Amino acid sequence: MTAGRGIVHCEMPASKGKQHGLQLWVNLAAKDKMIDPNYQELEDKDIPKIHKDGVSVSVIAGESMGIKSPVYTRTPTMYLDFKLEPGAVLHQAIPDDWNAFVYVLEGESSFGSPNGPVIGANHTIQLGMGDGVSIWNKSQGLCRFVLIGGQPLNEPVFQYGPFVMNTKEQVMDAIQDYQSGRNGFERAAGWQSDPVTLE
Repeated sequence: MTAGRGIVHCEMPASKGKQHGLQLWVNLAAKDKMIDPNYQELEDKDIPKIHKDGVSVSVIAGESMGIKSPVYTRTPTMYLDFKLEPGAVLHQAIPDDWNAFVYVLEGESSFGSPNGPVIGANHTIQLGMGDGVSIWNKSQGLCRFVLIGGQPLNEPVFQYGPFVMNTKEQVMDAIQDYQSGRNGFERAAGWQSDPVTLE
């Protein structure tokens, strides 16, 4: 979803039971903040996937192992969901001027070198500048993690609630637009989420 000059939305789980979800917010450049909102729906069956040498990846945004996501991001971004089987090794390129991090969802692996730190579930690794990351799964179990990166905008950020702009004044203008139902929020006043029936 690209919020642009204004979008109201609601996201609900698709089924009963325990859900595991990640949501990533990517800032828009100042020149793009007031574009028309847009939504791209990508169901699991439409996400490009590949499995090779004990490494599986779902390419949600960006590119990995020779496959590219159909998702368009105005701010160049990668969002890769990896699974490494025991003994698997991954070398993933990342543009050297991007910021990137890894969040481990389950299992554990060594990051940076075969004898690098072993990082387990529910931990984040902020990657330094370079041309990529290498990961070794020397454990007896599966390791699943997301690798997320993007091109820095190098612009000021001011955030209040769900509003993200470059200055406090811009955020106050966006709040007034929302409250007044203008500049992208014309349909916000009566908007309701479609009910979801959980089976």
